[in-house]
Amino acid sequence: MRFDFDSETRRKLGYRLIDQVDQYFASLPDRPVQLPTEQRTYGTLDEPMPELGADPMRVLDELFGEMVDKGFHVPSANYFGLMNPTPTYMGFLAEAMVAALNPQLATLARSQLASKIELETVRWMAERVGWGRSFGGTFTSGGNEANFSGLALALASRFPKSVEDGVASIGGQPVVYASAESHHSLDKSTGLLGIGRKALRRVPLTDHLQMDPAKLERAVEEDRAAGRFPFCIVATAGTTSSGIVDDIVAIADICRRHDLWLHVDGAYGAAAVFSDKHRDRVRGIELADSITIDPHKWLSVPFAAGVILTRHPKVLEQAFSVASPYMPKAAGARLPDNSRTSTQWTRRMNSLKLWLTLRVHGRQAYEEYIDRQLQLTRSFVDWIERSPDFEIAAPTMLTIVNFRVKSTGRSPQQLAPLHADIVEEVTRDGRRWISDTVVNGTSVLRMMVISYLTEERHLKDLENALQAAARSVLSRVPEEAGANPRRD
Repeated sequence: MRFDFDSETRRKLGYRLIDQVDQYFASLPDRPVQLPTEQRTYGTLDEPMPELGADPMRVLDELFGEMVDKGFHVPSANYFGLMNPTPTYMGFLAEAMVAALNPQLATLARSQLASKIELETVRWMAERVGWGRSFGGTFTSGGNEANFSGLALALASRFPKSVEDGVASIGGQPVVYASAESHHSLDKSTGLLGIGRKALRRVPLTDHLQMDPAKLERAVEEDRAAGRFPFCIVATAGTTSSGIVDDIVAIADICRRHDLWLHVDGAYGAAAVFSDKHRDRVRGIELADSITIDPHKWLSVPFAAGVILTRHPKVLEQAFSVASPYMPKAAGARLPDNSRTSTQWTRRMNSLKLWLTLRVHGRQAYEEYIDRQLQLTRSFVDWIERSPDFEIAAPTMLTIVNFRVKSTGRSPQQLAPLHADIVEEVTRDGRRWISDTVVNGTSVLRMMVISYLTEERHLKDLENALQAAARSVLSRVPEEAGANPRRD
Protein backbone atom coordinates (compact mmCIF):
# COMPACT_ATOMS: atom_id res chain seq x y z
CA MET A 1 0.00 0.00 0.00
CA ARG A 2 1.40 3.39 -1.02
CA PHE A 3 1.94 6.18 1.50
CA ASP A 4 0.09 8.82 -0.52
CA PHE A 5 -3.58 8.27 0.34
CA ASP A 6 -6.12 10.02 -1.85
CA SER A 7 -8.10 12.96 -0.45
CA GLU A 8 -11.22 10.92 0.32
CA THR A 9 -9.25 8.36 2.37
CA ARG A 10 -7.37 11.07 4.25
CA ARG A 11 -10.58 12.86 5.14
CA LYS A 12 -12.37 9.68 6.27
CA LEU A 13 -9.45 8.70 8.50
CA GLY A 14 -9.08 12.20 9.92
CA TYR A 15 -12.78 12.63 10.67
CA ARG A 16 -12.88 9.18 12.25
CA LEU A 17 -9.95 9.99 14.55
CA ILE A 18 -11.44 13.36 15.53
CA ASP A 19 -14.72 11.64 16.46
CA GLN A 20 -12.85 9.10 18.59
CA VAL A 21 -10.78 11.78 20.32
CA ASP A 22 -13.92 13.81 20.98
CA GLN A 23 -15.60 10.81 22.63
CA TYR A 24 -12.48 10.19 24.67
CA PHE A 25 -12.27 13.79 25.92
CA ALA A 26 -15.98 13.65 26.81
CA SER A 27 -15.32 10.56 28.94
CA LEU A 28 -12.42 12.00 30.98
CA PRO A 29 -14.37 13.54 33.89
CA ASP A 30 -15.60 10.06 34.88
CA ARG A 31 -13.15 7.69 33.19
CA PRO A 32 -11.30 5.19 35.40
CA VAL A 33 -7.54 5.64 35.29
CA GLN A 34 -6.82 2.00 34.48
CA LEU A 35 -8.22 -1.51 34.43
CA PRO A 36 -8.89 -3.36 37.71
CA THR A 37 -5.85 -5.18 39.08
CA GLU A 38 -6.88 -8.63 37.87
CA GLN A 39 -7.24 -7.41 34.25
CA ARG A 40 -3.88 -5.62 33.92
CA THR A 41 -1.14 -7.23 31.85
CA TYR A 42 2.53 -6.31 31.52
CA GLY A 43 3.89 -8.77 28.96
CA THR A 44 5.43 -8.09 25.58
CA LEU A 45 3.76 -7.82 22.17
CA ASP A 46 5.19 -10.54 19.94
CA GLU A 47 3.58 -10.06 16.54
CA PRO A 48 6.07 -10.12 13.61
CA MET A 49 6.64 -7.00 11.53
CA PRO A 50 3.90 -6.80 8.86
CA GLU A 51 5.14 -7.39 5.33
CA LEU A 52 1.90 -6.23 3.72
CA GLY A 53 -0.46 -3.49 4.80
CA ALA A 54 -4.02 -3.71 6.12
CA ASP A 55 -7.16 -1.62 5.82
CA PRO A 56 -6.26 1.73 7.49
CA MET A 57 -9.70 2.38 8.96
CA ARG A 58 -9.79 -1.05 10.60
CA VAL A 59 -6.25 -0.66 11.96
CA LEU A 60 -7.01 2.81 13.32
CA ASP A 61 -10.25 1.67 14.97
CA GLU A 62 -8.64 -1.39 16.50
CA LEU A 63 -5.65 0.54 17.84
CA PHE A 64 -7.67 3.43 19.29
CA GLY A 65 -10.09 1.02 20.90
CA GLU A 66 -7.30 -1.03 22.45
CA MET A 67 -5.45 2.06 23.67
CA VAL A 68 -8.60 3.34 25.37
CA ASP A 69 -9.88 0.03 26.72
CA LYS A 70 -6.53 -1.23 28.02
CA GLY A 71 -4.62 2.00 28.57
CA PHE A 72 -3.52 3.96 31.63
CA HIS A 73 -5.37 7.26 31.49
CA VAL A 74 -3.22 10.06 32.82
CA PRO A 75 -5.75 12.64 31.45
CA SER A 76 -8.55 11.31 33.71
CA ALA A 77 -9.97 13.64 36.35
CA ASN A 78 -9.42 10.77 38.79
CA TYR A 79 -5.65 10.74 38.26
CA PHE A 80 -3.99 12.16 41.39
CA GLY A 81 -0.54 10.93 40.45
CA LEU A 82 2.61 12.47 39.09
CA MET A 83 2.92 15.76 37.19
CA ASN A 84 1.09 14.51 34.11
CA PRO A 85 -1.93 16.64 33.20
CA THR A 86 -5.06 16.47 31.11
CA PRO A 87 -3.83 18.11 27.87
CA THR A 88 -5.72 21.06 26.46
CA TYR A 89 -7.67 20.30 23.31
CA MET A 90 -5.86 23.13 21.53
CA GLY A 91 -2.62 21.39 22.52
CA PHE A 92 -3.83 18.23 20.81
CA LEU A 93 -4.76 20.15 17.67
CA ALA A 94 -1.37 21.88 17.70
CA GLU A 95 0.36 18.51 17.86
CA ALA A 96 -1.66 17.27 14.89
CA MET A 97 -0.75 20.43 12.95
CA VAL A 98 2.95 20.08 13.77
CA ALA A 99 2.94 16.41 12.75
CA ALA A 100 1.35 17.29 9.40
CA LEU A 101 3.45 20.36 8.56
CA ASN A 102 6.61 18.84 10.10
CA PRO A 103 8.58 22.10 10.52
CA GLN A 104 12.32 21.71 11.11
CA LEU A 105 13.47 24.20 13.73
CA ALA A 106 17.24 23.74 13.43
CA THR A 107 17.65 27.02 11.55
CA LEU A 108 15.55 30.11 10.96
CA ALA A 109 16.16 29.73 7.21
CA ARG A 110 14.43 26.36 7.18
CA SER A 111 11.56 27.14 9.57
CA GLN A 112 10.91 30.90 9.51
CA LEU A 113 7.44 31.39 11.07
CA ALA A 114 7.75 28.25 13.21
CA SER A 115 10.99 29.54 14.76
CA LYS A 116 9.50 32.98 15.30
CA ILE A 117 6.50 31.46 17.11
CA GLU A 118 8.86 29.52 19.38
CA LEU A 119 10.91 32.62 20.16
CA GLU A 120 7.74 34.56 20.88
CA THR A 121 6.59 31.85 23.29
CA VAL A 122 9.98 31.94 25.03
CA ARG A 123 9.62 35.73 25.33
CA TRP A 124 6.16 35.43 26.87
CA MET A 125 7.52 33.03 29.49
CA ALA A 126 10.62 35.11 30.25
CA GLU A 127 8.44 38.20 30.69
CA ARG A 128 6.26 36.32 33.18
CA VAL A 129 9.42 35.42 35.12
CA GLY A 130 10.11 39.14 35.37
CA TRP A 131 13.12 39.49 33.11
CA GLY A 132 13.66 42.56 30.90
CA ARG A 133 15.02 42.50 27.36
CA SER A 134 18.11 40.38 28.00
CA PHE A 135 17.09 36.73 27.94
CA GLY A 136 17.14 33.68 25.74
CA GLY A 137 15.86 30.17 25.74
CA THR A 138 14.69 27.21 23.77
CA PHE A 139 12.17 24.41 23.99
CA THR A 140 13.46 20.97 25.01
CA SER A 141 12.14 17.43 25.18
CA GLY A 142 11.42 17.89 28.89
CA GLY A 143 12.88 18.74 32.26
CA ASN A 144 15.75 16.28 31.98
CA GLU A 145 17.15 17.97 28.88
CA ALA A 146 16.39 21.42 30.29
CA ASN A 147 18.25 20.70 33.54
CA PHE A 148 21.15 19.25 31.55
CA SER A 149 21.17 22.45 29.50
CA GLY A 150 21.10 24.60 32.64
CA LEU A 151 24.15 22.84 34.06
CA ALA A 152 25.90 23.04 30.68
CA LEU A 153 25.28 26.80 30.65
CA ALA A 154 26.66 27.13 34.18
CA LEU A 155 29.77 25.12 33.24
CA ALA A 156 30.36 27.14 30.07
CA SER A 157 29.88 30.42 31.92
CA ARG A 158 32.20 29.65 34.82
CA PHE A 159 34.77 27.59 32.88
CA PRO A 160 34.69 28.86 29.26
CA LYS A 161 37.66 26.74 28.12
CA SER A 162 35.87 23.54 29.12
CA VAL A 163 33.57 23.76 26.08
CA GLU A 164 36.48 23.14 23.71
CA ASP A 165 39.17 21.64 25.97
CA GLY A 166 37.03 19.49 28.25
CA VAL A 167 36.60 19.39 32.01
CA ALA A 168 40.26 18.42 32.49
CA SER A 169 41.12 22.03 31.63
CA ILE A 170 39.33 23.19 34.79
CA GLY A 171 42.23 21.94 36.90
CA GLY A 172 40.14 20.42 39.66
CA GLN A 173 36.75 18.97 40.57
CA PRO A 174 33.77 21.17 39.67
CA VAL A 175 30.93 20.94 42.20
CA VAL A 176 27.19 21.61 41.95
CA TYR A 177 24.74 21.78 44.87
CA ALA A 178 21.07 20.84 45.15
CA SER A 179 18.49 19.82 47.71
CA ALA A 180 18.40 16.27 49.04
CA GLU A 181 14.95 16.11 47.41
CA SER A 182 16.02 17.47 44.01
CA HIS A 183 15.30 15.60 40.79
CA HIS A 184 17.35 12.59 39.63
CA SER A 185 17.95 14.32 36.27
CA LEU A 186 20.72 16.25 38.02
CA ASP A 187 22.56 12.98 38.71
CA LYS A 188 22.21 12.02 35.05
CA SER A 189 23.31 15.46 33.89
CA THR A 190 26.48 15.65 35.98
CA GLY A 191 27.46 12.21 34.70
CA LEU A 192 26.78 13.09 31.08
CA LEU A 193 28.63 16.41 31.36
CA GLY A 194 31.73 14.50 32.37
CA ILE A 195 32.15 16.08 35.80
CA GLY A 196 30.84 12.89 37.43
CA ARG A 197 27.78 12.15 39.52
CA LYS A 198 29.85 12.56 42.66
CA ALA A 199 30.19 16.23 41.73
CA LEU A 200 26.57 16.69 42.86
CA ARG A 201 26.32 17.64 46.53
CA ARG A 202 22.87 16.91 47.95
CA VAL A 203 22.35 19.39 50.77
CA PRO A 204 20.31 18.44 53.89
CA LEU A 205 16.87 19.92 54.44
CA THR A 206 15.28 22.29 56.91
CA ASP A 207 12.24 21.28 58.95
CA HIS A 208 10.16 22.64 56.05
CA LEU A 209 11.93 20.23 53.64
CA GLN A 210 13.69 23.08 51.82
CA MET A 211 17.40 23.05 51.07
CA ASP A 212 19.09 24.41 54.21
CA PRO A 213 20.84 27.69 53.24
CA ALA A 214 23.26 27.60 56.19
CA LYS A 215 24.37 24.05 55.43
CA LEU A 216 24.55 24.92 51.73
CA GLU A 217 26.91 27.83 52.31
CA ARG A 218 29.03 25.75 54.67
CA ALA A 219 29.36 23.04 51.99
CA VAL A 220 30.47 25.63 49.41
CA GLU A 221 33.10 27.03 51.77
CA GLU A 222 34.39 23.57 52.70
CA ASP A 223 34.70 22.53 49.04
CA ARG A 224 36.59 25.73 48.20
CA ALA A 225 38.92 25.19 51.15
CA ALA A 226 39.58 21.65 49.91
CA GLY A 227 40.63 22.91 46.46
CA ARG A 228 37.44 22.01 44.62
CA PHE A 229 35.58 24.37 42.26
CA PRO A 230 31.95 25.16 43.17
CA PHE A 231 30.20 26.62 40.12
CA CYS A 232 26.42 26.14 40.37
CA ILE A 233 23.56 25.83 42.85
CA VAL A 234 20.25 24.30 41.76
CA ALA A 235 17.20 25.52 43.66
CA THR A 236 14.03 23.49 43.19
CA ALA A 237 10.64 25.11 42.65
CA GLY A 238 8.33 22.17 43.25
CA THR A 239 10.00 18.90 44.26
CA THR A 240 8.57 15.79 42.63
CA SER A 241 7.53 14.05 45.83
CA SER A 242 6.26 17.03 47.84
CA GLY A 243 6.03 20.16 45.70
CA ILE A 244 8.43 21.97 48.03
CA VAL A 245 9.86 25.30 46.81
CA ASP A 246 13.34 26.11 48.06
CA ASP A 247 14.08 29.54 49.53
CA ILE A 248 15.22 31.00 46.21
CA VAL A 249 15.96 34.46 47.62
CA ALA A 250 18.31 33.09 50.29
CA ILE A 251 20.00 30.79 47.78
CA ALA A 252 20.42 33.68 45.32
CA ASP A 253 22.21 35.64 48.05
CA ILE A 254 24.65 32.76 48.52
CA CYS A 255 25.23 32.59 44.76
CA ARG A 256 25.95 36.32 44.67
CA ARG A 257 28.41 36.15 47.58
CA HIS A 258 30.29 33.18 46.10
CA ASP A 259 29.97 34.04 42.39
CA LEU A 260 27.97 30.91 41.55
CA TRP A 261 25.44 30.28 38.78
CA LEU A 262 21.87 29.87 40.06
CA HIS A 263 19.73 27.41 38.15
CA VAL A 264 16.12 26.92 39.23
CA ASP A 265 14.56 23.57 38.44
CA GLY A 266 11.00 24.81 38.13
CA ALA A 267 9.85 22.03 35.82
CA TYR A 268 6.64 21.87 37.85
CA GLY A 269 6.38 24.89 40.13
CA ALA A 270 7.71 27.67 37.87
CA ALA A 271 4.31 27.66 36.14
CA ALA A 272 3.13 29.70 39.14
CA VAL A 273 4.55 32.77 37.33
CA PHE A 274 1.50 32.53 35.05
CA SER A 275 -0.60 33.56 38.06
CA ASP A 276 -0.55 37.12 39.37
CA LYS A 277 -2.21 35.95 42.59
CA HIS A 278 0.11 33.04 43.32
CA ARG A 279 3.45 33.90 41.70
CA ASP A 280 4.85 34.73 45.16
CA ARG A 281 4.96 30.96 45.79
CA VAL A 282 8.14 30.99 43.67
CA ARG A 283 9.41 34.30 45.04
CA GLY A 284 12.91 35.11 43.84
CA ILE A 285 12.73 33.07 40.65
CA GLU A 286 13.61 36.20 38.67
CA LEU A 287 17.04 36.15 40.38
CA ALA A 288 17.99 32.90 38.61
CA ASP A 289 20.59 32.72 35.86
CA SER A 290 18.65 29.90 34.21
CA ILE A 291 15.29 28.21 34.74
CA THR A 292 13.75 24.88 33.75
CA ILE A 293 10.01 24.86 33.16
CA ASP A 294 7.94 22.04 31.68
CA PRO A 295 4.71 23.20 30.02
CA HIS A 296 3.72 19.51 29.87
CA LYS A 297 3.32 19.60 33.65
CA TRP A 298 1.31 22.39 35.30
CA LEU A 299 0.56 24.22 32.03
CA SER A 300 -1.44 21.24 30.70
CA VAL A 301 -0.03 20.70 27.24
CA PRO A 302 0.72 17.26 25.73
CA PHE A 303 4.10 15.59 26.08
CA ALA A 304 6.76 16.57 25.30
CA ALA A 305 7.46 20.20 26.10
CA GLY A 306 10.24 21.47 28.32
CA VAL A 307 11.93 24.88 28.26
CA ILE A 308 15.31 26.22 29.32
CA LEU A 309 15.33 29.97 29.95
CA THR A 310 18.35 32.13 30.76
CA ARG A 311 19.02 35.82 31.30
CA HIS A 312 22.46 35.32 29.69
CA PRO A 313 21.57 34.66 26.03
CA LYS A 314 25.17 34.80 24.80
CA VAL A 315 26.03 31.79 26.99
CA LEU A 316 23.50 29.69 25.03
CA GLU A 317 25.63 30.00 21.88
CA GLN A 318 28.84 29.68 23.89
CA ALA A 319 27.67 26.32 25.21
CA PHE A 320 25.85 24.85 22.20
CA SER A 321 26.83 26.53 18.94
CA VAL A 322 28.63 24.44 16.32
CA ALA A 323 29.22 25.76 12.80
CA SER A 324 28.36 23.54 9.85
CA PRO A 325 28.48 24.26 6.10
CA TYR A 326 25.18 22.50 5.37
CA MET A 327 23.21 24.67 7.84
CA PRO A 328 23.98 28.23 6.70
CA LYS A 329 22.43 31.22 8.45
CA ALA A 330 19.69 33.04 6.53
CA ALA A 331 20.86 36.26 4.90
CA GLY A 332 19.81 39.24 7.00
CA ALA A 333 18.45 37.07 9.84
CA ARG A 334 18.90 38.64 13.27
CA LEU A 335 17.13 35.95 15.30
CA PRO A 336 19.16 33.00 16.64
CA ASP A 337 19.13 29.58 15.02
CA ASN A 338 17.79 26.91 17.38
CA SER A 339 20.60 24.49 16.54
CA ARG A 340 23.06 27.04 17.96
CA THR A 341 21.21 27.46 21.26
CA SER A 342 20.13 23.90 22.01
CA THR A 343 21.46 20.41 22.67
CA GLN A 344 19.32 19.24 19.75
CA TRP A 345 19.96 19.62 16.03
CA THR A 346 16.88 18.54 14.14
CA ARG A 347 14.13 20.14 16.18
CA ARG A 348 10.42 19.46 16.49
CA MET A 349 8.12 22.44 17.06
CA ASN A 350 7.29 21.74 20.72
CA SER A 351 6.23 25.34 21.34
CA LEU A 352 3.05 25.44 19.23
CA LYS A 353 0.86 23.60 21.76
CA LEU A 354 1.53 26.24 24.44
CA TRP A 355 1.40 29.15 21.99
CA LEU A 356 -1.93 28.01 20.57
CA THR A 357 -3.39 27.33 24.02
CA LEU A 358 -2.42 30.86 25.08
CA ARG A 359 -3.76 32.42 21.86
CA VAL A 360 -7.15 30.72 22.28
CA HIS A 361 -7.61 30.74 26.08
CA GLY A 362 -5.30 33.55 27.22
CA ARG A 363 -3.14 33.78 30.35
CA GLN A 364 -6.21 34.52 32.46
CA ALA A 365 -7.35 30.92 31.94
CA TYR A 366 -4.15 29.78 33.67
CA GLU A 367 -4.76 32.32 36.45
CA GLU A 368 -8.15 30.77 37.16
CA TYR A 369 -6.93 27.19 36.71
CA ILE A 370 -3.99 27.54 39.11
CA ASP A 371 -6.17 29.25 41.72
CA ARG A 372 -8.84 26.56 41.43
CA GLN A 373 -6.31 23.74 41.82
CA LEU A 374 -4.76 25.36 44.89
CA GLN A 375 -8.24 25.70 46.42
CA LEU A 376 -8.95 22.00 45.76
CA THR A 377 -5.61 21.11 47.33
CA ARG A 378 -6.49 23.17 50.43
CA SER A 379 -9.83 21.34 50.63
CA PHE A 380 -8.08 17.97 50.64
CA VAL A 381 -5.60 19.14 53.29
CA ASP A 382 -8.54 20.22 55.46
CA TRP A 383 -10.03 16.74 55.12
CA ILE A 384 -6.76 15.08 56.12
CA GLU A 385 -6.51 17.35 59.17
CA ARG A 386 -9.99 16.21 60.27
CA SER A 387 -9.35 12.54 59.52
CA PRO A 388 -9.11 10.03 62.39
CA ASP A 389 -6.79 7.86 60.28
CA PHE A 390 -4.38 10.22 58.48
CA GLU A 391 -2.19 13.23 59.20
CA ILE A 392 -0.25 15.72 57.09
CA ALA A 393 3.36 14.61 56.62
CA ALA A 394 4.94 17.64 54.90
CA PRO A 395 4.23 21.30 54.19
CA THR A 396 1.85 21.85 51.27
CA MET A 397 3.26 24.62 49.07
CA LEU A 398 1.70 23.87 45.68
CA THR A 399 -0.79 21.15 44.63
CA ILE A 400 0.96 18.07 46.04
CA VAL A 401 -0.14 16.71 49.43
CA ASN A 402 2.02 14.35 51.49
CA PHE A 403 0.13 12.54 54.22
CA ARG A 404 0.52 9.35 56.24
CA VAL A 405 -1.28 6.97 58.52
CA LYS A 406 -1.33 8.53 61.97
CA SER A 407 2.08 7.61 63.23
CA THR A 408 1.64 7.62 67.01
CA GLY A 409 3.16 4.38 68.24
CA ARG A 410 4.36 3.35 64.79
CA SER A 411 7.91 3.48 63.49
CA PRO A 412 8.80 4.70 59.99
CA GLN A 413 9.56 1.08 59.08
CA GLN A 414 6.02 0.10 60.05
CA LEU A 415 4.43 2.90 58.02
CA ALA A 416 5.86 1.89 54.64
CA PRO A 417 3.99 -1.45 54.26
CA LEU A 418 0.79 0.16 55.56
CA HIS A 419 1.05 2.88 52.93
CA ALA A 420 1.73 0.34 50.17
CA ASP A 421 -1.36 -1.63 51.22
CA ILE A 422 -3.52 1.50 51.29
CA VAL A 423 -2.38 2.48 47.78
CA GLU A 424 -3.22 -1.03 46.60
CA GLU A 425 -6.71 -0.82 48.15
CA VAL A 426 -7.40 2.63 46.68
CA THR A 427 -6.19 1.76 43.17
CA ARG A 428 -7.31 -1.88 42.94
CA ASP A 429 -10.54 -1.19 41.04
CA GLY A 430 -8.68 1.11 38.62
CA ARG A 431 -10.99 4.07 39.15
CA ARG A 432 -8.44 6.43 40.72
CA TRP A 433 -4.67 6.65 41.18
CA ILE A 434 -2.47 7.87 44.03
CA SER A 435 1.00 6.75 45.08
CA ASP A 436 3.34 6.32 47.99
CA THR A 437 6.87 7.69 48.06
CA VAL A 438 9.75 8.47 50.40
CA VAL A 439 10.36 12.05 51.56
CA ASN A 440 13.46 12.87 53.60
CA GLY A 441 13.88 9.18 54.34
CA THR A 442 10.30 8.58 55.53
CA SER A 443 7.41 6.81 53.81
CA VAL A 444 4.42 9.01 52.89
CA LEU A 445 1.30 8.82 50.80
CA ARG A 446 1.14 11.29 47.93
CA MET A 447 -1.72 12.86 45.99
CA MET A 448 -1.62 15.70 43.49
CA VAL A 449 -4.31 17.84 41.91
CA ILE A 450 -3.09 18.09 38.30
CA SER A 451 -6.11 17.74 35.97
CA TYR A 452 -8.13 20.83 35.05
CA LEU A 453 -11.15 18.49 35.08
CA THR A 454 -10.82 17.54 38.75
CA GLU A 455 -13.63 18.86 40.97
CA GLU A 456 -14.72 18.53 44.60
CA ARG A 457 -16.71 15.40 43.71
CA HIS A 458 -13.54 13.65 42.58
CA LEU A 459 -11.83 14.57 45.85
CA LYS A 460 -14.83 13.28 47.81
CA ASP A 461 -14.63 9.96 45.97
CA LEU A 462 -10.91 9.72 46.78
CA GLU A 463 -11.53 10.62 50.42
CA ASN A 464 -14.17 7.88 50.72
CA ALA A 465 -11.80 5.38 49.12
CA LEU A 466 -8.97 6.37 51.48
CA GLN A 467 -11.19 6.09 54.52
CA ALA A 468 -12.40 2.64 53.46
CA ALA A 469 -8.82 1.54 52.70
CA ALA A 470 -7.60 2.75 56.10
CA ARG A 471 -10.34 0.83 57.88
CA SER A 472 -9.59 -2.32 55.91
CA VAL A 473 -5.79 -2.15 56.24
CA LEU A 474 -5.60 -0.98 59.86
CA SER A 475 -8.14 -3.59 60.98
CA ARG A 476 -5.61 -6.24 59.93
CA VAL A 477 -2.77 -4.65 61.93
CA PRO A 478 -2.39 -5.46 65.63
CA GLU A 479 -2.80 -2.36 67.80
CA GLU A 480 0.66 -1.01 68.63
CA ALA A 481 1.50 -0.32 72.22
CA GLY A 482 0.82 3.33 72.95
CA ALA A 483 -1.08 3.95 69.69
CA ASN A 484 -4.28 5.92 69.90
CA PRO A 485 -7.37 3.79 69.21
CA ARG A 486 -9.10 4.50 65.91
CA ARG A 487 -12.24 6.60 65.92
CA ASP A 488 -14.77 5.64 63.26
